Amino acid sequence: MEMEKLIEEINRLKEERNAIIMAHNYQLPEIQDIADFLGDSLELARKAVNVEADVIVFAGVDFMAETAKILNPEKTVLLPTRRATCAMANMLTVNHILEAKKQYPDAPVVLYVNSSAEAKAYADVTVTSANAVKVVEKLDSDVIIFGPDKNLAHYVAKVTGKKVIPIPAHGHCYVHERFTLEDVERARKLYLNAKLMVHPECRPEVQEEADVIVSTGGMIKRAPEWNEWVVFTEREMVYRLSKLYPNIKFHPAREDFFCIGMKAITLNHIYESLRDMKYEVEVPAEIAERARKAIERMLEMS
Repeated sequence: MEMEKLIEEINRLKEERNAIIMAHNYQLPEIQDIADFLGDSLELARKAVNVEADVIVFAGVDFMAETAKILNPEKTVLLPTRRATCAMANMLTVNHILEAKKQYPDAPVVLYVNSSAEAKAYADVTVTSANAVKVVEKLDSDVIIFGPDKNLAHYVAKVTGKKVIPIPAHGHCYVHERFTLEDVERARKLYLNAKLMVHPECRPEVQEEADVIVSTGGMIKRAPEWNEWVVFTEREMVYRLSKLYPNIKFHPAREDFFCIGMKAITLNHIYESLRDMKYEVEVPAEIAERARKAIERMLEMS
């Protein structure tokens, strides 16, 4: 089916099903263009709370769709393809949390939303890269168990001055982990007037070279502060920023760094998802209830 016809059919099915499409900033441009809501993990979690539709088609990775389901147990949440998964979220197991709790029994468990619903059920509170510092600062403890991203854990520890224990020790996003100081040097040479905005999932040495360290939502807020940026995150963020601010120049730090899980979703998948009502996201009630408390606490604290 040609793209124009596909979009027409998606819109028809959306109306028929009383559905909305929520999409993350890392989605393909054509999916960003048809989304009803577009944002980072925190923005999408906030929007998911007040959705009036019967069906949410989640163009993101599996943990995001689970979060939408946890916050909307009575709604149908669809993930357009099962291949849309997050490698970092899959690195953290419940066992990692239980082992850390044995070692630090009084430390609160703070989990990045980039984690499974099962892991979230063991969290005291969840965070996103946009609010991790704010939430950890408010916790009445100087020692924090934090998973699954070691680089975000490093950033939170540096800004808050608290002892942050990363679980697992090697947890990372393979896209952000690949950025190096060579990429920073190349960016500075290629774009002499540009400033560097760096995601806190990047390595500490790359963070050190940043002009601003921000989540994707933070990138949107901070972009008007300067007229040219090199963006150290998943490449599709540049599309989102360029659409919002056509008069500002944005360059991806690396064109060839992208998230396979995010890119697994196509327009055709969205169409088939609405047509066949697949793949429905289910979270067992007991896990959902415990995870919801951690997510709601995050939303209250941020």
